[in-house]
Amino acid sequence: MAPKLTIGIGWEGNVDWRGLIDRGKLADEAGIHAIWMAEAWGRDAFTPLALLAEHTKRVLLGTNIVNIYSRTPAALAQHFGTLDGLSDGRMLIGLGTSGPNVIEHFHGIRFGPALRRLEEYIDIMNLLMEGTPLKYDGKLFKLQRGFTLRFETRRKHIPIFVGAIKKKSLEVSARKADGWLPAMVPGSQMKASIAEFRAMAQAAGRDPKSVQVSASVPIVITDQPQRARDAHAGFLAFYAGRMGTFYAEQLTRFGFGDEVMKIKQGWDARDPKAAAAAVSRRMLDDMCYCGGVEGARERIAAHEEAGADLHRVDIAAADGATFKKAVAALLK
Repeated sequence: MAPKLTIGIGWEGNVDWRGLIDRGKLADEAGIHAIWMAEAWGRDAFTPLALLAEHTKRVLLGTNIVNIYSRTPAALAQHFGTLDGLSDGRMLIGLGTSGPNVIEHFHGIRFGPALRRLEEYIDIMNLLMEGTPLKYDGKLFKLQRGFTLRFETRRKHIPIFVGAIKKKSLEVSARKADGWLPAMVPGSQMKASIAEFRAMAQAAGRDPKSVQVSASVPIVITDQPQRARDAHAGFLAFYAGRMGTFYAEQLTRFGFGDEVMKIKQGWDARDPKAAAAAVSRRMLDDMCYCGGVEGARERIAAHEEAGADLHRVDIAAADGATFKKAVAALLK
């Protein structure tokens, strides 16, 4: 069976809307399984997804991820229900808690309690999608008027993926979600991490294979691998040193404590280059692949053997023919 490939769209900087549409159409034609749209403090996720829904036919479309603070669960249900109709049933819901930096200092909302909030968001969104009158007595949300969406949803359930890091959020995902979007799990730890997650799903009385898992290591296909590695080192340094404590703790837990300490020292000195330089070769090799198609095929096979169902790829080719050729090679 051919691997399920996904690509991502960033949330920051300027955007070429025509180029975004063309890339989406190209991915659709080439056989990409899903396109993920990120969201943080740049552009919103839903406007680009609406454009892609209009201009594609088969590729799945999802958020990786939207947070569970800045919009209510009902507002998210409105967004996703509307887009699922527009796309003829191709939406994927990607949710996450984000962290105090973004939630409190960008959105101005107090952060916490995150796990209870995540559970209640999933419950409420599912109720609204299936058309059940909204009577919900949670710890955070008490909704008793029986509202339903004033349109018939395209599907009674839209798959929900959760970007979870810590054990308790993984347990919530294993009980309630349809998929897991791991972050900062090195390739050497992927098999064990996926096995642990599937064991949680089984303990919750579910078929472990019913919950999909995305590979945690991104694959970049490029003829400039060092440039791509340098970019990923900057990405890792930013998330380890500037995005609160969650990612730093995760990387430390997986054996990169020395690197995290040096990364933080670089940021403390207001030297982002020093922070990126603190990402060791060992760490970078375990956290990404940057190179040609054949090496990417090997990585995807290893990720499948580790239990991953979805594979995030970034194909740096500027022209459509090269992009399609790379996708075709990966799908063999």
